[in-house]
Amino acid sequence: MEIQSRSTDIQRPSAAHLVRYPPSPPATASSSRRESSTSDLEVQSPSCDVDEQNLESTRIYPLPPRSRPDNKVLAEDLKTPDNHVIRDPRLIRLTGIHPFNVEAPLSELFNEGFITTKDLHYVRNHGAVPRVEDSEVMDWEFSIEGMVDNPIKMTLAQLLTDYEQVTYPVTLVCAGNRRKEQNIVRKTKGFSWGAAGLSTALWTGVVIGDLLKAAKPKRGARYVCFEGADKLPNGYYGTSVKMNWAMDPNRGIMVAHGMNGEALAPDHGKPLRVIVPGQIGGRSVKWLKKIIVTAAPSDNWYHVYDNRVLPTMITPEMSADMESTWKDERYAIYDLNTNSATCYPAHNETLSLAKGNENYRVRGYAYSGGGKRVTRVEVTLDKGKTWILANVTYPEDEYRLAPDGEELFGGRLDMSWRESCFCWCFWYLDMPVSLLQTADDILVRAMDESMMVQPRDMYWSVLGMMNNPWFRVVIHKEGHALRFEHPTQPALIPGGWMERVKKAGGNISNGYWGDKLSGEEGDVVEEEPAKEICMINKEVTRVVTLDELKEHEGEVEPWFVVNGHVYDGTKFLDGHPGGAASIFGAAGQDASEEFLAIHSENAKAMLVDYHIGSLDETSRVALVDGEAADTKSSAPRKTFLQAKVWTKAILSARKKISDDTKIFTFDLEHADQTSGLPIGQHLMMRLRDPVTREAIIRSYTPLSETTEKGKLNVLIKIYYDTPERKGGKMTQALDAIPIGHFVDFKGPVGKFEYLGRGLCSIAGRQRQVKHFIMICGGSGITPIFQVLRAVLTDREDTTSCLVIDGNRVEQDILCKQDLDQMAADNPHKCRLLYTLSQPQPSWTGLRGRMNRELLEREIGPCQNTNGEDLVLICGPEPLEKSVHSILNDMSWKDEDLLFF
Repeated sequence: MEIQSRSTDIQRPSAAHLVRYPPSPPATASSSRRESSTSDLEVQSPSCDVDEQNLESTRIYPLPPRSRPDNKVLAEDLKTPDNHVIRDPRLIRLTGIHPFNVEAPLSELFNEGFITTKDLHYVRNHGAVPRVEDSEVMDWEFSIEGMVDNPIKMTLAQLLTDYEQVTYPVTLVCAGNRRKEQNIVRKTKGFSWGAAGLSTALWTGVVIGDLLKAAKPKRGARYVCFEGADKLPNGYYGTSVKMNWAMDPNRGIMVAHGMNGEALAPDHGKPLRVIVPGQIGGRSVKWLKKIIVTAAPSDNWYHVYDNRVLPTMITPEMSADMESTWKDERYAIYDLNTNSATCYPAHNETLSLAKGNENYRVRGYAYSGGGKRVTRVEVTLDKGKTWILANVTYPEDEYRLAPDGEELFGGRLDMSWRESCFCWCFWYLDMPVSLLQTADDILVRAMDESMMVQPRDMYWSVLGMMNNPWFRVVIHKEGHALRFEHPTQPALIPGGWMERVKKAGGNISNGYWGDKLSGEEGDVVEEEPAKEICMINKEVTRVVTLDELKEHEGEVEPWFVVNGHVYDGTKFLDGHPGGAASIFGAAGQDASEEFLAIHSENAKAMLVDYHIGSLDETSRVALVDGEAADTKSSAPRKTFLQAKVWTKAILSARKKISDDTKIFTFDLEHADQTSGLPIGQHLMMRLRDPVTREAIIRSYTPLSETTEKGKLNVLIKIYYDTPERKGGKMTQALDAIPIGHFVDFKGPVGKFEYLGRGLCSIAGRQRQVKHFIMICGGSGITPIFQVLRAVLTDREDTTSCLVIDGNRVEQDILCKQDLDQMAADNPHKCRLLYTLSQPQPSWTGLRGRMNRELLEREIGPCQNTNGEDLVLICGPEPLEKSVHSILNDMSWKDEDLLFF
């Protein structure tokens, strides 16, 4: 059915034409299938006459299992933007509480059968779920625009009344399915999916080719882009597919509004989404708002920097500076590859040998992409020397046998003519137990109709996608039983032979699954157990309520929470190295993540002295995800940093200063916003480990002036991994994120602030200074630079400054050009000295380390009167300790030494 080019906007029909979704047809006779629930949602739909008696007698294809009626909004979601979404508690969360990325336990997914309920269907959300009330569904509007002669805007109600509806099963698979295996070999940039990142549903909607024909694509149009309503840090989620795929009926791409006979659930795209069979799930855009016809692939950030398989030699660090590589469409993933997994025996399942069973049925799933059929599945018990052909069943084919014109869930069952395969299939093999007893493992591989077979070995890539090596289950002989071990468990769940072998020092990427080879080192590497630190006073039994905690969220008697226990920071306000502001910022908050990520073992042990009680269970739940939406304001703020809330900024540029140092530029929330960071203080930056989702938090002092608007420049020295030592976790993570990625910020933090013209604030007390002695090394220049710039750019500021900057080689001196220029412009106020420990022969400055001889010569003994001299120190810990000791010996008191 075509829409004439009479109008850009299609008028909405009146509400009088509202009808109900047709009920689900009766279930088949199979006891494993139950009829799905009838939706009460009123929609605008063509009438559909269902002869239920006739269908009951002729239907042979599977119907969906019934969804759980008692699911509800879960407690962990109440303090997130998804506090309106009903979810199943069985789902395994892969990225913490929010955003919601989940898979089902593998056995439960397999047990549901061919069709997966909405309850256990996997979910991949990049951010918050758009909230769409039931009353708004029929008015949901989307557009078809771009290179078309007849741009269209229509509502969901019009989509239902003006176009033919179709229904067919499609298996969706996340490109990250089985990624946990890659993360154990080497961390990728993605979080850890297990082997259940796939699901199958009956989708109802409109073939996208019908919509495109109505919009009339122009000559030269080659791609169809989709954009959703989910607003993310880098814009709305979007991607694209080729035009010829969208127009090909065999590809089966549809715009769907129904799932298993019900309206779409919020996590699955309510009220409208795209379904792209045979391709990775990332192409099936949810919460659809725009279909854009273009001549080139989508330039959406999520299309460019996600869903790619970059060449295996590209590391996460390298990928950060390879924009042209990310944009190379040769590396974009569209069609799924061939894959399979074993579901039974399940992980840690045991098979008793005492029962005398002759056979055990090994079972699992397989799928391929691009509409290709899996044509064989093979199992080996001797690591690939010999193979046994497994039996394969194709439940999808049962839908092809439906009578012509048959309707299901209000859509024509559009399958009888189609050769393409859109769904997973199941394989099984009755294996003699005697063979399992003599084998070390079970390995499975699948092949599709193009003779593409799963590879033996893993192809590691920076995003960890499309992982499809042979699936290996290890067999352990334990007494009179066999125990089976899968390769991994999803998310942070421990277990699996890969994790075990790696911990034991095995090389799991040696092509033999970590088995020791001739000539390989045989010593077992045992990981040293983490030292357990007691952070509570076991004699304290007080129970604290949330109301009591919130009474102490200010600067008077600030209380904070770590791991559910309450601490009073009052006695440590003066002694905290980061200043009282650090404790004030945590007051009334759950500070667990920040405290544990930043503080040393000594600091953790000190908590015992400040422990006053524990939160009651109700209060702990209420405090989960303290950065709740109710703490945020929609009004634009003048300053970016907030003391108690993490705020996102987008990485917009990365400028190389030296081989290991870069300036990272971040866009603030709006162009007129300042950082809000006082001179001499620092801010906290947070990223999350893509595998463990563990927070990585570090403090930095930006180079940006406090008056600069819209941008934040942070100078960072990157500590790369070397054969001798591990590099910096945070600096390498920052270097690895692509342009357009967000980073969380919080602050200000620090006990020192330069107020101008010699006036300082230290731990809340003011001090007038006439002479600064500034000692720094490496990236420790940044807070020194902030104070020095403030002094030297103010003509009325008479404070004098001595700067001693120690480094290894001349290339390590950061901000040298700016420092030299400021010193040259202010010879009466600034004396600038550089000293190098490994200088080139051409170096004309000072030579040697920051030692006693240098400090005695350039600084001398303390002659401080009335606190007018202040030493500012920032650098690596060994430098700070050495300088501290030397200056103490030279009669400098600690109150005259300020360590950033």
